[in-house]
Parts: sequence; C-alpha cells; structure tokens
Amino acid sequence: MNILTARKRAQGLGSAKSGTEHHWSMIVTSVGLIVLIPAFVFTFGQALGGTHEEVIAYYQRPFPAIVAILTFLVGFIHFRGGVQTMIEDYVHGLLEKVLIVAMICLSYAAAATGVFAVAKIAL
Repeated sequence: MNILTARKRAQGLGSAKSGTEHHWSMIVTSVGLIVLIPAFVFTFGQALGGTHEEVIAYYQRPFPAIVAILTFLVGFIHFRGGVQTMIEDYVHGLLEKVLIVAMICLSYAAAATGVFAVAKIAL
C-alpha cells in the first residue's frame, strides 16, 4: 500500500531549472543558422575552384572571414545543445555525465579549430 502524497512522489522529478534556457538557446542558434548557412554557402561557393592564392586572398576580405567564423561558432554551439539533449534522453548514470563533458569539450575544440583556421588565413 502506497501512502505517499502526490507531492512526495513527484519531489525530485520536476524541472531541472534549465529547460527554458536550453530551449531558447536552440531557437536562437537555429534562427542564426537560417541566415548564416546560406551566406556561408554563397561565400564559400565563390572561393570554390580557385587556386590556393585566390582562396587565401578571398578569405582575407572581412565579410567572408566573418561569415565563416560566425557559422563555425553558432553551428557548434547548436551542435553542443542538440547532442546534449540526445545524450540526456538516451544515456543515464555516470556515462551520461562523462559523455556530456566529452561532447562539450569536442564541440568547443572543433569551433576553436575552425576559428583559428579562418583567422590564420585572414590575418
């Protein structure tokens, strides 16, 4: 016989207090990517097929470099949020925490690598 109240049964199973923030982060990065992905494809397409010197000269201009850097940053922040949600939904226990930390490190390392590559070309 279960004599717990509804409140006692639900205690500890409620909101983690970060769902709304995470949702808005995903919405904002999605909207940002709606603008950035076509701009990136357009700017990358103009450099495609050029010689090494032409591509370097093209990405030394501010607009293509800024679009590429913003696409890397916003894309990997969006990736981090999506993969974190997937891990939280399907993996539990200590492995969940380990995978989330590893995924966060991987996404920021990939974003930093992309930004470094474009900055090295642009500067």
